[in-house]
Amino acid sequence: GYRVSLQGNFFGHNRTYVTFPEYNPRKHIKLDPPLNIQTNATASKCQIWWSVWNVPWYLAEILQYELQYKEYSMSWEVALNKSLPSSLPQVEIEATELRSGIAYAARVRCKVSENENSYHSQWSEWSQTTVFQRADVPKVSEKILNTKTMQFLFIPLSFGTLLYLFWNCKLSSRSRQKASPALTFPHQLLSFSHSIVCTMGILR
Repeated sequence: GYRVSLQGNFFGHNRTYVTFPEYNPRKHIKLDPPLNIQTNATASKCQIWWSVWNVPWYLAEILQYELQYKEYSMSWEVALNKSLPSSLPQVEIEATELRSGIAYAARVRCKVSENENSYHSQWSEWSQTTVFQRADVPKVSEKILNTKTMQFLFIPLSFGTLLYLFWNCKLSSRSRQKASPALTFPHQLLSFSHSIVCTMGILR
């Protein structure tokens, strides 16, 4: 610790004023702002990372960060703040927090963690800003969509066709009781095959 005093000539008299009886520099730290802030935005999230300069390793491990971001056209007074739980110089923003097609600006600042007793600091100045925009969700092609639609329609259409054939065969068997079974069965099989071919043609 240090004893800080102010000496000077006041009204013709030399005087000494004790400004800080006990001053400990480690309790009055102000760090330089983070730098090299960068982003990588995808359709699901936005990754933001940065670096710190002129910070000893024993302080870098106990830093805490605060992220601030906003729509690019808005004022910083309405920006959103995120207090990051980790001392790692990075953060992720979920895409659900961002509007599609809108440009955003972000900045970050740092200080020694409030949970640390050996050191104490105030917030640094804000870093330079970075601009990013959420990537659009890729659209499903019309061909793939039509294929999936046909796949969903195939099962009910097939089931309906089988019910129709079963009912038709039952009615035919009643109306043709005198017909030979050997002649009726091939005719039913041919009708069934023809219906399946028609169904496949519709799906295509």
